[in-house]
Amino acid sequence: MLFKKKIIWLKLFESITAANNQLAVGKVTSIQVGKKKVCVAHTDSGFFAVNDKCPHNGASLGNGFCTNEGSVVCPVHRYHFDLKTGRAKSGGGYFVQNYPIEVRDDGVFIGFEETVWNLF
Repeated sequence: MLFKKKIIWLKLFESITAANNQLAVGKVTSIQVGKKKVCVAHTDSGFFAVNDKCPHNGASLGNGFCTNEGSVVCPVHRYHFDLKTGRAKSGGGYFVQNYPIEVRDDGVFIGFEETVWNLF
């Protein structure tokens, strides 16, 4: 196999306590992580991350809000995106890229999939 996918983990927060202090349950925000801008949401089920740009009209999802059903809602046209799958709940076939989040002893991390050259 010439190409292989791997996940690169980058730190979002120094600890789960810091994450809880910076982002209350039911809130969303935009965070620049490396070269990507992501929308991070804190729900009763934990932390979730999706691409910050709404595919419908390009608005920042971090300026939207979170629902009790586990969606982030675009602030412009109210498109709902499932935080677990990235799929639009409002129809239209839209979706946003979702990213895994891991809570570890040394912080809260987000994973970005990367395709790498694998000769051997």
